[in-house]
Amino acid sequence: MRKPRSAPVLLIALALLGCVVWAVEQDTQGGRPTQFGVKDGSVPEDPRDTRRGQEEGYPTWPVSKELPNDTFTFARVRYNSMSRGGRGWGRSNRKWATDYPDSDMNMSYRLQQLTSLQVNPNGAVVDIHPEQIRHFPFLYMIEVGDIDLTDEEAKTLREYMLNGGFIMVDDFWGTREWDNFEVALKQIWPDRKIEEIPLEHEIFHMVFPLKVKPQIPHIRFAEYVINQGITYEFDKPGSEHVHYRGYFDDKRRLMMVICWNTDTGEGWEQEGTDPWYFKEFSEKYAYPLGINIIFYSLTH
Repeated sequence: MRKPRSAPVLLIALALLGCVVWAVEQDTQGGRPTQFGVKDGSVPEDPRDTRRGQEEGYPTWPVSKELPNDTFTFARVRYNSMSRGGRGWGRSNRKWATDYPDSDMNMSYRLQQLTSLQVNPNGAVVDIHPEQIRHFPFLYMIEVGDIDLTDEEAKTLREYMLNGGFIMVDDFWGTREWDNFEVALKQIWPDRKIEEIPLEHEIFHMVFPLKVKPQIPHIRFAEYVINQGITYEFDKPGSEHVHYRGYFDDKRRLMMVICWNTDTGEGWEQEGTDPWYFKEFSEKYAYPLGINIIFYSLTH
């Protein structure tokens, strides 16, 4: 677990954001948001328990005692994948859990710290089930290069988005992973076309006006970034160029943003690992982009 660093640039920028989102007055004792996600005992309700005491003192905060569910919850999707010889989401197929829980908690902490948005400190993990995902306006999916959806799951995701939900897909690289994910996309959207999202689209400018579509590397590639300017995973053919693609509804609301050949969640997870990585990727790109996407999902 890496504790969040200070982020003066974000703090100054987001101090102006108070009127953008709803807020409720916090009670010093705080309430307890309802756990609407996975309840089979495989995922702890408090993601800090996943660390099993490896590091202590990770920040938490109270939410409204009167309206504990009037909060934003960072919700991560647990899905089945076909890797290591079998289908499932268990120990051998935990791509859905990449960067968990550090990434989710750091993003939640930044939202609570730097905006007036009331945020659930625990986040959630959800299965592709209507009664779980309907409680969350924003869902996060990661490492989808080996995802394996049933037709029923594809229908559930499609109906969720058509009913107003939003999905951010992140951190998968290269042609092979795209080709496999495209199979799932055709299950979800058999009658809609995917579109490349232009830099001019408001999702890149909701809070922070990004001047580029960032390609955020895994931290293990950082030394190559310093020496050679390479931000892609060069061991995965087709990963050289970053793409932000998506699906729109009939009113041109973006329902799904697909961040291919970039790793936004790594910028959240590893923000406290290396000062240079934090400054160059977490503070400059990963948090501004993540905040833009989340605020788009909550206001459209």
